[in-house]
Amino acid sequence: MKIINIGFGNIVMADRIIAIVSPESAPIKRIIQDGKERSMCIDATYGRRTRAVIITDSDHVILSAVQPETIANRLVDKDCEAPDNLETELMEVADGVE
Repeated sequence: MKIINIGFGNIVMADRIIAIVSPESAPIKRIIQDGKERSMCIDATYGRRTRAVIITDSDHVILSAVQPETIANRLVDKDCEAPDNLETELMEVADGVE
């Protein structure tokens, strides 16, 4: 299981990512708009400028304030491997939030 930090502590499962693209072109802007209309758009920019659009295999569109190149480098970086006990740690954190 590999996870990628997409900025501001937000993480995405690397196995689910299909594409990481820049939001500048008209077709990508249409994909973002379509995702918003279908309630499949996740804005992880914290109010900052969108610099990368992540498309997942579940048709979710994720907006990030981190450059696409940075996210791609994190994707190939071997240090991004999740520890074996990550799921247990996340469950413990979630239990404490209740």
